[in-house]
Amino acid sequence: MATAHRVRALALKKTKLGETDLIVTFLAQDGSQVRAVAKGARKPGSRIGGRVEPLSVVDLLLHPGRSLYTITEAELVSAHSPLREDLDRSMAASVVADFLDKVSVEEQAEERLFGLASATLDAMDHAAGDTLLGLLTAFLLKGIAMHGYRPQFSACVSCGEHAVVAARFSIEHGGPVCAACENAGARGQLVRLSDPARAALVALMHARMAEVGELSIPHDVLLEAFGMMRAYVGHHVPARLKALAMYAAGVQSSTGAW
Repeated sequence: MATAHRVRALALKKTKLGETDLIVTFLAQDGSQVRAVAKGARKPGSRIGGRVEPLSVVDLLLHPGRSLYTITEAELVSAHSPLREDLDRSMAASVVADFLDKVSVEEQAEERLFGLASATLDAMDHAAGDTLLGLLTAFLLKGIAMHGYRPQFSACVSCGEHAVVAARFSIEHGGPVCAACENAGARGQLVRLSDPARAALVALMHARMAEVGELSIPHDVLLEAFGMMRAYVGHHVPARLKALAMYAAGVQSSTGAW
């Protein structure tokens, strides 16, 4: 008989169940997805309900059921309250949660994913402006790499030329396309990628999340890098990322970019 077990997890989303319960989707510490019922979580004064809000990190005691676990204990580790108190932070963090919900799989571990999520949300707690946008761009870049679609920026994906001066980036093949190959009819969806944006993405890939704010990437370059990552992630994640589309629309309306 399966027994209850403990797990640290990040709450990603919640869905109403019956009159008073919730189904909560989590990213477990090993990177797998876990779905569990929080009984009575919608009752006034419920202790569990306040601890499984999306973006909260909790230590759970889970009891296995027929198809879903049941939460019998939930101890709050980090509420990430600042992410719910500020609209810009909330929108950026929602992209993180939506991405993790779409790429994580039940009983399939990817241990780096939880560490990336925790570091990103910790940094977002007090980030603003371009630092917030940089953190989200870095998260998408690192997250899609962990999902098996790591882009490369050192050579043309068509001819292999290492001294490439990139004019475009191949969304399908995950790398820059030099001007010669583009003129020769390189196929697939290509998006603009200037050399400064390419350098920014390389820097973001190698930076720790706590260091992203120190990179001082120019605003226009960061916007271009984010736009490229939005297109790349949208192509390689089959499910629609609604939070990413909403965040991008907000960036576009405030800057007039794209």
